Amino acid sequence: MIKIIFSDMDGTLLTSENKLPEGFDEAMTELKRRNVLFAPASGRQYFSLLKSFEKYRDDFLFLGENGTLVMHKGKEIFSCPLDVEAAKKVLSATDGFENVLRVYCGKKDAYLRRDQDTPEFHAELDKYYTHNGVVDNFSEIRDVPLKLAFFDPTAHAKENIYDKISHFRDTLQVVLSSDYWVDVMNPNINKGAAIKNIQRVMNFAPEECAAFGDYLNDFEMLQAVGYGFAMANAHPDLKRIARFETESNDQAGVIVGIRRLIAYGLI
Repeated sequence: MIKIIFSDMDGTLLTSENKLPEGFDEAMTELKRRNVLFAPASGRQYFSLLKSFEKYRDDFLFLGENGTLVMHKGKEIFSCPLDVEAAKKVLSATDGFENVLRVYCGKKDAYLRRDQDTPEFHAELDKYYTHNGVVDNFSEIRDVPLKLAFFDPTAHAKENIYDKISHFRDTLQVVLSSDYWVDVMNPNINKGAAIKNIQRVMNFAPEECAAFGDYLNDFEMLQAVGYGFAMANAHPDLKRIARFETESNDQAGVIVGIRRLIAYGLI
């Protein structure tokens, strides 16, 4: 029987209008009644996830920053920070990137440089990092780096960011999170690795876990569980490795998938 369900946020649980799908509260009530834990697993900041699920802050398990920080009932289950010197090298290498928002994602806050604090960039930052601050230089930050995030407003993140820093993949985790975002993390962490840690700490077997995702940063997550669902709108490479497929995010695919698992007696 499934005991925990992990779900990506953008392009998966949330609709294109950035809203929770119809039937979400009813599904969460039913999962709680059946003692099944729900776990948002996102590249978003932990504090952003809390804001999205304020009424569930003591019910859900939260995987923030692509699994680099896992929290439950306000307590840290574990974290996997980025090496400070490695972060400095990546920031130095990207210093000349034009029209690319660079975000230092710490445990306490997300930070952007003052010279990039435009209304457009700050509006994008607020979507995913509700705890944020502005600094004159990244070197003045005294916060544990969980991740570096890079945003391309033209939706060509692969060409404009990922390909240009791909050489860091030898020592770091460089992930194309969407057409807009690239994340750089500790080489030993991703959503799948975080789930394996959760399985170990909370004594869940893979076949007691389900997950829903849509993009390449969900690849390892779907492989770490017994019931991995790709959304209808998912990247083709993710669909190829997913055990199951469900409807799109705009068709409440996560809720549909949960109802199917209940109907098949797996929850």
